[in-house]
Amino acid sequence: MSQFLPFAIVVLMSTLAVSQSLTPPRAVTDPKQITAKPDANVEQGEESLSLERLYMTRQIGGSAWSPDGKIIVFVSNITGRNNLWLVPAEGGWPTQLTVSDQRQTHPAWSPDGKWIAYQSDYNGDEQWDIFFVSPKTGQVVNVTKTREVSEENPVWSLDGRYLAYMVKPKTSSVYEIDVFDTVLREVKHTTTHTPADKLNTNPIWSKDGKFIAYTQEEAKGTNSNIFVADVATGNATLVTPHEGEKLYAANDFSPDGKTLLVTANAVNGYQNAGLLHIATKKITWLTQEKWEVDGGNFSPDGKSVTFRANVDGHADLYLHDIATEKTTELPLKKGVNSFGGAESAFSRDGKKLLYYHNGANAPSDVSTYDIAARKTTQVTHSLMAGVPAEHMVEPVLVHYPSRDGKWTISALVYVTRNMQRNAQNAAIVYIHGGPKSQSMDSFNRFIQHIVNQGYMVIAPNYRGGTGYGKAFEDANLFDMGGGDLQDVLAAADFLKQTGYPDPQKIIAMGGSYGGYMTMMAVTKAPDIWAAGVPIVPFVNWFTEIQNEDPVLQQSDRATMGDPEKNPDFFRDRSPFFFVGQIKAPLLLLAGGHDPRCPKEQTIQVVDAVKKHGGVADYKIYENEGHGFAKVENQIDAYQRVTNFLKAHVPPADCGCKLE
Repeated sequence: MSQFLPFAIVVLMSTLAVSQSLTPPRAVTDPKQITAKPDANVEQGEESLSLERLYMTRQIGGSAWSPDGKIIVFVSNITGRNNLWLVPAEGGWPTQLTVSDQRQTHPAWSPDGKWIAYQSDYNGDEQWDIFFVSPKTGQVVNVTKTREVSEENPVWSLDGRYLAYMVKPKTSSVYEIDVFDTVLREVKHTTTHTPADKLNTNPIWSKDGKFIAYTQEEAKGTNSNIFVADVATGNATLVTPHEGEKLYAANDFSPDGKTLLVTANAVNGYQNAGLLHIATKKITWLTQEKWEVDGGNFSPDGKSVTFRANVDGHADLYLHDIATEKTTELPLKKGVNSFGGAESAFSRDGKKLLYYHNGANAPSDVSTYDIAARKTTQVTHSLMAGVPAEHMVEPVLVHYPSRDGKWTISALVYVTRNMQRNAQNAAIVYIHGGPKSQSMDSFNRFIQHIVNQGYMVIAPNYRGGTGYGKAFEDANLFDMGGGDLQDVLAAADFLKQTGYPDPQKIIAMGGSYGGYMTMMAVTKAPDIWAAGVPIVPFVNWFTEIQNEDPVLQQSDRATMGDPEKNPDFFRDRSPFFFVGQIKAPLLLLAGGHDPRCPKEQTIQVVDAVKKHGGVADYKIYENEGHGFAKVENQIDAYQRVTNFLKAHVPPADCGCKLE
């Protein structure tokens, strides 16, 4: 995005038939074709794209329309904390609604306009409570008050009386769906006695308030179903009977309650959008792409639906007319676009859509799209603190073959401007988490900073990640730390073949599962790496499964097996047992309240590495969870990373910093 002041653009929309395939962006396959962009304005200077500046660009979270469509509530860390803010839908200066040291998310505006529901936890522990805040007075009420039970994803019934949400006791592996009566202040259980290896997610109200659709996921992550529950009786009907493993997810009810907009990989092994006719349980497919398509919402009149298409890490938004079967791509800036809103991206009058734009040179911002006028209006403005968009480095999409020849791996490569192809530079393999995730063409504050400091970066989309179909996503089942690690090592090979990096100055870095992969890399291929930066990692499958959240325990057992029955395999895939092989210095960062990768995982590694005479610096942020939400911790953490890398793997003197 090149404009950051309030703006409106008017362009013609393009239309395409449903059967037409989406066109992927061009990918580079020859490493020698990767070329640093020359820029005469780049000079030595430490302050440009500094971490302080980059992390003072605002981060935007969830959003929702007011009932009259005049105001938008959104989550932002403008003050350094993720709180709720209000902004006029036509754009303007935002006003802070909630003030809390704790992070807040998932705002949902009640249909009568009196309350905004949201969820908040405690120092990142993911034990969420549901709160109400008055948009007029700022009065806050904790509705659930359950420290040992997590309530998440609040959704209002259309009459505004009831609130549905997901609920999970701290010691449980199961999410159930509850309904809170705001008049009688009573809770009713919509689902009960769900098996330990299943969880119910994403409650969706029918417009008459009589039914709730929800998705029941299985711990393995390869199979799911959609149910429709009668709220009065609690009786649930399976509406996606099928054979074999397939993923179905409910997106929205049609206004007449007869149809569900769904996302499923049942048609061809890739996520596609379809209309599920509840009475017949048959699906009319809106797309049959071999990319990742996600269903959105029905328009209030039921005549059209939205969906989003992720094509090799670039995401566009579409509006589909049900009667004419014509699909229209919204004319938005390229990058990673996604729909906003709580119960819907549509305003209640159906005239506008709420969406986010994100790109390599543009942090996520909220915009509205006027459907009739074909006009976008940006309503939040994140790129602040004197950080010009033109100073950002945009990545190059690359493809390379996996080492075993089974897959084509997609990756994003960031090259510092004016970098010399002299095999003297430092480079980072930046490994995404998940593993069911994807590195996309989106804004990354740390990558922009570190590339500006003279480090080349590759972000590989290894097997097991999302975006490339069921077979690719399932390819690391019962093999985590195996083939996916080889895909990461092949990313290092690609970097070297460009001719830019010194083969002795390659760094592994990642968070969560990316932290695990970083530890696997430095233990299993120790000669490749000059440094490793595991962030909120896990390192020992045995203790991880013992101590993590019960939902993740079920998932890990379903995707890796039983450590008691196969201890040799689990030991081989636990880098903790191979720290004696590590040659690279490490910096580990963790959160004190992390329920996913407990801080003990980090402490184990540091103690073991030091016992073997290695170098392992670390920092535990005691008031954080799985990742760092507080701005001062974000700045501190990534400044530590920068200082660590410059001390152990200094960049070449390439004249690559901007004044």
